[in-house]
Amino acid sequence: MLKELKAALDGNIHPEAMIHSDQGFHYTHPEYHQRVKEMGLAQSISRRATASTTPPFNHFLVTSKMMSIINKQQFGELQGLVDDYMEHYKRTRK
Repeated sequence: MLKELKAALDGNIHPEAMIHSDQGFHYTHPEYHQRVKEMGLAQSISRRATASTTPPFNHFLVTSKMMSIINKQQFGELQGLVDDYMEHYKRTRK
C-alpha cells in the first residue's frame, strides 16, 4: 500500500501529512515505521478500544486510495474531498 501511495503522490507530499492506521501487527512493525518515515509522513495510530473511529477512517482511506489510483490528475479533487471530510468528521465528533 505504501508503494502504491508513494507512486500515486509522485513526490507531492505535504510536510505535515500523516497516515492513520489501527494497531494491527503490520502497522506496528518496525519496517512499516521506517517506510512511513522515509516517505516523510507522520504516523497516527488509533487508541485501543476505539472502534467508533475505525469505520469513518476506513471509508476515508478507501475513498482516498481509490481516487488517487483512478486518476492522478484528480489530486486537487481528492484534496478537496479530504478537507470536506475532515470538517465533517470534526463536527460529528463533538
